[in-house]
Order: sequence, then structure tokens, then C-alpha cells
Amino acid sequence: MVPVTIDRYMQLIPAVKHSPKHYLWASYDAEADVLYVNFKKPRHADDSELTDDDVIIHYEQGEVIGLAILNASQRFPES
Repeated sequence: MVPVTIDRYMQLIPAVKHSPKHYLWASYDAEADVLYVNFKKPRHADDSELTDDDVIIHYEQGEVIGLAILNASQRFPES
């Protein structure tokens, strides 16, 4: 059995608690280097905006339902 260090995952608790409806679903695309964070599943965005710091915010009827964080691996060095 491979040991799992849960300390990093425990750091997600505040993000989930502060997310809309206390729901967070995430996936990472290593090839594109994009972290997808969704606050609603399924998500059907009808609008989006690109911020100055390369984050795409997805909206559904004016509500934030997800993020696409571009260049994700460059934001936090591996420890």
C-alpha cells in the first residue's frame, strides 16, 4: 500500500467551506497545465471572463460556477 500524506488535502477544507453551496470538484490537465475548479456539477456556463492573472471565471445566469486556472503548475512550486 502506498502511504498517503493527507496534510495537503486538509488544506482544501477552507476552500470548500467558502465555495458556493459548499461544493468543490476539481481536476488537473497536466498537458494543458490547467486546474479546473467547479462549484456546480454538471456545469453549463453561459458566460466567462479572463482575468489579468490568467484565470477564466465561468458563470451561469450571473452566478460563478467554476474557474479554469491557466499555467497552474507555475503558481505553486512543488514541495
